[in-house]
Amino acid sequence: MKTTTCAELKELLSSGALVIDVMTPEDYAACHLAGAQNACIYEMVFLDRIAELVPDRNTELILYDATGSRLTAEVARDRLLQAGYRNVSVLEGGLAALKAAGLPVETGTDPCPEAGVAHGSYSIDKEKSSLEWIGRNLNNRHHGTIDVQGGELVMSDGRLVSGSIVLDMTSIQNRDLQDPYWLELLVRHLKSEDFFAVERFPTASFRLTRWEPESTGAPEAPEGTAIGELTIRGVTRPVGFPAIVAPQEDGSIKAHAHLDIDRTLWDAGYGSGKLFERLGMHLVHDLVTLELFVLAVKK
Repeated sequence: MKTTTCAELKELLSSGALVIDVMTPEDYAACHLAGAQNACIYEMVFLDRIAELVPDRNTELILYDATGSRLTAEVARDRLLQAGYRNVSVLEGGLAALKAAGLPVETGTDPCPEAGVAHGSYSIDKEKSSLEWIGRNLNNRHHGTIDVQGGELVMSDGRLVSGSIVLDMTSIQNRDLQDPYWLELLVRHLKSEDFFAVERFPTASFRLTRWEPESTGAPEAPEGTAIGELTIRGVTRPVGFPAIVAPQEDGSIKAHAHLDIDRTLWDAGYGSGKLFERLGMHLVHDLVTLELFVLAVKK
């Protein structure tokens, strides 16, 4: 990959080279090299924007991103080469290197705020949080939702350290069946002793006991592994699954997790091929997919 240093940049600018900031318009507005143009590589109109700025494909282009440590500028360079631009390089170290080298930058009057997380407890907003489920058999798949009843996330030093979430199992809904008869029949089936016995166990819960961060995750949406205990039908078992916990500019926290569980481990055994024989059309896959979306606000 062809690269350009900050020292080389000064000379190239004097010879007519054009510098392109390939980050978001918000980042560009907050801080950019004086004289640089903006074309965000994340937008579908990236090449259209470049064509407006640089109609001559022989123009020397120098691209930069935030730090040069990710693929942002490199991918932009590849797109431009594929589009017929002949002389494209990537600035080593990105905007961070520009500032360190003392090159002139322009900043906005209202730069993008850095998202941060205050120490303490955050209440889960049950109206803006949800759990979606998917169940499958040999012939079909069904999906639906379960309401979040409440819970909290606890942060320390910008990291998730503990938390809990409670689900209202009486709220199980199906979202794919259109016929009222089959819809009511399936929901009643799921709430029955065959599956989740919600009359006896009206709630399910997850208690987070440990968070293991993934060092390569994006700073604005840190990835990691949530480890804790999942309780369904009164049975509690350890689980671990990948998750993202992202601070928001307004001080709230968004989290997302996706996991598959073997329902039979929580005594929901209906139609399981490892528990029953000659099931025929009544065979139901043991794995259930759960996808959790959480919004939590400071207490």
